[in-house]
Amino acid sequence: MPNVTFITGNQHKADYLSKYLGYPVDHVKLDLDEIQSTDLKAIVEHKVRQAFGLVRKPVIVEDVSLEFEALGGLPGPFIKFFVEHVPPETICSMIGNGWSRKATARCVFGYFDGEDLEFFEGHLDGAIAETPSGDHGYGWDRIFVPEGYAVTRASLDEEGDRKTYLEIKPFAKLKKYLESK
Repeated sequence: MPNVTFITGNQHKADYLSKYLGYPVDHVKLDLDEIQSTDLKAIVEHKVRQAFGLVRKPVIVEDVSLEFEALGGLPGPFIKFFVEHVPPETICSMIGNGWSRKATARCVFGYFDGEDLEFFEGHLDGAIAETPSGDHGYGWDRIFVPEGYAVTRASLDEEGDRKTYLEIKPFAKLKKYLESK
């Protein structure tokens, strides 16, 4: 497997990736420019190319999206700004009565080594809760109810949290690719 550097500001994410891959992954926190787009792969491509340009060795970046069916896929990749600036109760109430509450959580990892550019996508269908709940998780976990569950990700037990996390995060696809290099 190639020696890769995971570009993230979150040490917990870096540790989890290393644990899942079964070998150490370097971790570097960089402030990368993030283009404004609803295309998650375009955002990841821009970030992974920029990261490679800065560290000059194989890199992995990730980005996530939470797409509301009733809002035509928005907020999508902009969900992190919503979570930072809008109370979760307000986000839940953005979907009017009678509108679809269906939503899809997506994560895309991008890998770039200066030649090969690869994307790995995971997703989990679900719905936006009528009201936020739960004390675990981060970001939008308090407002997203995974398909097959009656509670938000922030309310899941450890097993449910792990199972849904592994559906959203494409660790297995990334690991298979890295093992082939």
